[in-house]
Amino acid sequence: MSNNTNFATWNGAAKPAYTNFEHGNTKSDGNTGADAAGANSSMAMNSGKWYAEFYLTINTTYPMVGLSPGASAGDNRPFHQNSGYLSPMRYKPGASAGSRLEDNTAIFSPNGFGTITRTQTNVDTASTGDIIGFALDVDNKKLWISKNGTFFNSGDPAAGSNEQYSWATNPQDIFFQCTVYTGGRAVHANFGQDSTFAGNTSAGSNTDGNGYGEFKYSVPTGFLALCSANLPVSDDIDPAQTDDDYPAKNFNTVLYTGNGSDNHAITGLGFQPDIVWIQRRSGGTSYGNGILDSTRGAGLGLYPDRTDADTTFTSDFDSFDSDGFTVDAGSSMNINNSSSPFVAHCWKVNGGTTSTNNEGNHTCTLQANAKAGCSIMTLANYTSASGVTIGHGLDKAPSFYFHKSRANTGNWHVYHSFLGATKALLLNEANAAATAIGYWANTEPTADVLSLGNTFAGTFNGIVYAWAEVDGYSKFGAYEGNADTNGIFVYTGFRPRMLFVKDVDRTENWQIFDTARNTFNPVDTGISWNDSAAESTGSGSGFDVDFLSNGFKMRCAHDNLNGSSTYVYGAWGDVPAKYNNTF
Repeated sequence: MSNNTNFATWNGAAKPAYTNFEHGNTKSDGNTGADAAGANSSMAMNSGKWYAEFYLTINTTYPMVGLSPGASAGDNRPFHQNSGYLSPMRYKPGASAGSRLEDNTAIFSPNGFGTITRTQTNVDTASTGDIIGFALDVDNKKLWISKNGTFFNSGDPAAGSNEQYSWATNPQDIFFQCTVYTGGRAVHANFGQDSTFAGNTSAGSNTDGNGYGEFKYSVPTGFLALCSANLPVSDDIDPAQTDDDYPAKNFNTVLYTGNGSDNHAITGLGFQPDIVWIQRRSGGTSYGNGILDSTRGAGLGLYPDRTDADTTFTSDFDSFDSDGFTVDAGSSMNINNSSSPFVAHCWKVNGGTTSTNNEGNHTCTLQANAKAGCSIMTLANYTSASGVTIGHGLDKAPSFYFHKSRANTGNWHVYHSFLGATKALLLNEANAAATAIGYWANTEPTADVLSLGNTFAGTFNGIVYAWAEVDGYSKFGAYEGNADTNGIFVYTGFRPRMLFVKDVDRTENWQIFDTARNTFNPVDTGISWNDSAAESTGSGSGFDVDFLSNGFKMRCAHDNLNGSSTYVYGAWGDVPAKYNNTF
């Protein structure tokens, strides 16, 4: 087995009750005749080519191996406490000819993969002791299946030909999946850690192209073991490659207590922030929730939970500093009240340096940090009745942004990539998502520009804050809740530093969690973006979430986080899963 990496296993954070995991979570076996149960790999794949092997203990049609979209939103079969995750496509080794590849999409709506095409030709049965190989090409949406080293129907993953499955679209993540039923119908996975499958067969000596793994059979050219060393991390924020731009230098959370005096320096961020979002944790006022940025300067702020226009806060916020910021006594924003506790979520953009951007049909003043996927856009004299496009400077389409008029009262309108350009949320309200073509001109963002619709037609100034996904640092997606305290696991590819969650089907508050206010699991102290109420009080609040090295796991059935509904989320991290620092 190769060193200096950690291989995927079956995910112990989402283990169904009807299974037993053994041998370090590499073996999944059924433990009841009540129902079959499915488990997913602990690492997900959203790009690239991957290889894994499965040793089967077979009795009739079980076990099965396949692919799963996890808790992707829209799936009407998310993780169930007893039966786990199901797979829209799977190999049934004991089935009769012509039915060994199953299209299980009828119980998924949608299934995450779109139209699935199966090729049953020469797909053979398997017996106990056979080793099934999966070669998954995420980018080209194909899966090949082998038995004891030979791919069915002369499949050639390296050449991209004669695949067993292909599909139309990729879900936000893809997991290797197994389904077991009662004892003795088990799947023992080798993601590269053990080619003997806990002593069930002789060892192999095959590695992937990067030299990782120990596989029984040859790994197709270009395919990799599912292990931490092979996980994607952007070169721009990889702690192994940069001393200046790793995650903790781009986003951080700081806690402080107000002192009611001028020149109160808040330090410990580790960088100069350009977006500072401060919330008063104790509530008790209609203010105490403010967002400031270095583009507009320290003297101007906005209330995320209100509709107010730009407000002068020169007596509240003094400066953006090299390791934090300075607040004053103030009387407006309430971000330094004596003895009051505060939390500030802070992003680095470009040190306050802006440029004029003409990539869209409307000029904007742009401050961008493409490496960390964060930018600020201000625009003046927005007069188009049909909408405008403005350059965002992120080099890829942003996944999450919100817009506000600076010159007059009005709502904050939120774009999330899951909802798309025909729907919007309101940052300052708890409302469900609503059709809102006028907000984004029914036009998805591109790698260069984003669109603002005709809702704000008229002469005024506006501001947009935007974020794009960065491998190993930030992710924006959606999941389907399961209304169970053994809740949904969501893969991010990093340990979250901060997480926001919003129910898009019902009126529920925006909820925000971070590892500054909770330094160990469960993370159970939430605060809302859309109001200035006090944060939840921790244990007993019903907001129980585990922050893990590779994502987050709901430990509650609260309607705000994990009811029978669809939720969007966004997360920023401090440690990529590649480096496996657990929390």
